Amino acid sequence: MASTEEYRQVGERAWSWVLDHVRDDGGPWLPTSVEAGWESVGPPADRDSLYAGVAGLAPVLVEVAEARPWTDAEHRLRDGIVDRLSAMVATRSEPSLYDGLAGDATALRMLSPTAAPHALRRLEELRVPDGWVTTLEVSGAAGRCLHDVVMGTAGVVMTAVWIGGADGEDLAAAGADALVRAAERSEAGLDWGCWSGAESRLPNYSHGTAGIASALAVAGMALDRPELVDAAVLGAQHLLAIGSMDDGGFVVPHTIPPAKRVVEPVTYSWCHGPTGTSLLFAALARAGVEEVNGIGVVEVRQRCLRSVLDSGVPRRLRPGFWDNDGRCCGTAGVGDVLLDAAQDAQDPVLAGRLLAAARTMGDALLERVIRDEVGAFWRFVEHRQHPPLLPPGTSWMQGAAGIAAFLLRLARVVEDGLDTTVVDRPDEWWAVPSRLRRFARPAPIGRPSGL
Repeated sequence: MASTEEYRQVGERAWSWVLDHVRDDGGPWLPTSVEAGWESVGPPADRDSLYAGVAGLAPVLVEVAEARPWTDAEHRLRDGIVDRLSAMVATRSEPSLYDGLAGDATALRMLSPTAAPHALRRLEELRVPDGWVTTLEVSGAAGRCLHDVVMGTAGVVMTAVWIGGADGEDLAAAGADALVRAAERSEAGLDWGCWSGAESRLPNYSHGTAGIASALAVAGMALDRPELVDAAVLGAQHLLAIGSMDDGGFVVPHTIPPAKRVVEPVTYSWCHGPTGTSLLFAALARAGVEEVNGIGVVEVRQRCLRSVLDSGVPRRLRPGFWDNDGRCCGTAGVGDVLLDAAQDAQDPVLAGRLLAAARTMGDALLERVIRDEVGAFWRFVEHRQHPPLLPPGTSWMQGAAGIAAFLLRLARVVEDGLDTTVVDRPDEWWAVPSRLRRFARPAPIGRPSGL
């Protein structure tokens, strides 16, 4: 295994590479990917988003601050992000966590806590009885209220619970109620599509039942509304009915019915696999649920992770299997969830195994890194296109920023132990003990402590 210093060094170099590509045009922006002529193209449409824009630099900045003081350039970047997002809140119409106002609120909560409530109040202005209407160009969903974590109401609910306060509680309650009304009965429990009436289902974490049920579980716990937790349990029952527990694991298909496009029937990532789906069972455990259908929720969480590790991840076993090293669909996302589980494990032997697995993900990232005179980056593969090698990405979910944060966190955990602080986020905070969370309590006025 690599050393702590190797993880930290590559993480810092990846962060340096990201910073080298930040430009200013009405505030900071960065390209989604670095290709010839990227500067002349100018800021992308999602320049502010948590997924691919400058809001996604907030959790990296906070992770950096856990290891060392910020540089002057990092202080300026923080100020630029806060100024840009704060200025855009009043006119923003996209509500979602990864592309809109909930993501803005997340970044502002991390960098300037007093600014975050403005984003929540704007979300309240945009709320309709069924949740929040998307402005994203999603095929078949134009003008609809989406339900999922990435683009829809579940992500807003998670953010509102995470930020808290009166504004957060009101938003979380309204959003959770909309999700319950949108649920569809299945033979075993409750199911949700990305939007009501969607024919195809992506049942795992990012766009389906696993993520939506997670939002209901944490909202029910935070609001002291057991009926929301009960709805989350019914969602878990549905997943257990459509999934497989073969070989001591637990997996749910990528798409139901199977996708017409070329995609593996079962994938293992945060977005569409047991990595993300494990977070539902962590949420149920945090909400006080001990078992679903007679199976312990702690056991199902571990089964999800066992399936990931038994699958061969992070090896690229065949075209289409594990071509991505990012957070959303790849190695860094798996590694981060493994660290959560290791820091949450009560059994020291299990914790050690999970930490070792997280280091395996870190070692793979070190093996695949590309270095230049500026820093370090990664290139993912899309086997369905020619040539398959993609340009390097900069972002939180699909690029060097998110990978850098994982490697820096991994270095801290290896060096300081499993009780080190976790830079928690709206869609995973319940997966670690509250005493370890960076944002477990309201931050003081001004910069969060240590920044």
